[in-house]
Amino acid sequence: MPRPDPTTPLSVGPDDLDGVRGFLTACDLTVAGLGAAGVHLWAVRDADGAIVATTGYERSADGRHALLRSVAVGPSRRGSGTGTRLARFAMHAAAADGAEVAWLFSRRSGPFWQALGFAPADRAELAGALAGTTQVELFRSSGQLDREVAWTRPIGRQSVVPDGSVGA
Repeated sequence: MPRPDPTTPLSVGPDDLDGVRGFLTACDLTVAGLGAAGVHLWAVRDADGAIVATTGYERSADGRHALLRSVAVGPSRRGSGTGTRLARFAMHAAAADGAEVAWLFSRRSGPFWQALGFAPADRAELAGALAGTTQVELFRSSGQLDREVAWTRPIGRQSVVPDGSVGA
């Protein structure tokens, strides 16, 4: 059987979660709730099967909002466009799943997200739209929410362009 394209993100299953947790911990990203029911994750692996990039989102209770999370690229792939492709992949998947608005937390990568059409957002508005999601509730209970930087952009079907990418 031919190997899948090494740049194609593959769905993460329960058996992959420990590897994803290890990768995201090395990237200094939140790993809480990765196995929760509303979390969708994908990983890119190198030829040896090691995880080199991940992406995902967590849905709001009403399905209209998606919290992008776990968008990470290992050192060997940084600067290759992998992060942009994975962020767009997650936005497209969330839009296809019915989400109209994407949100995320990022204190370090604002310029990256702005290049993808994200604008600064109010943390309280994000926390309200995505109340009950694992990451929001963790940040709220730990006091981390007050230190986070929130971002948002529309991703509804009107934002998805014909080639499958998400337009600005």
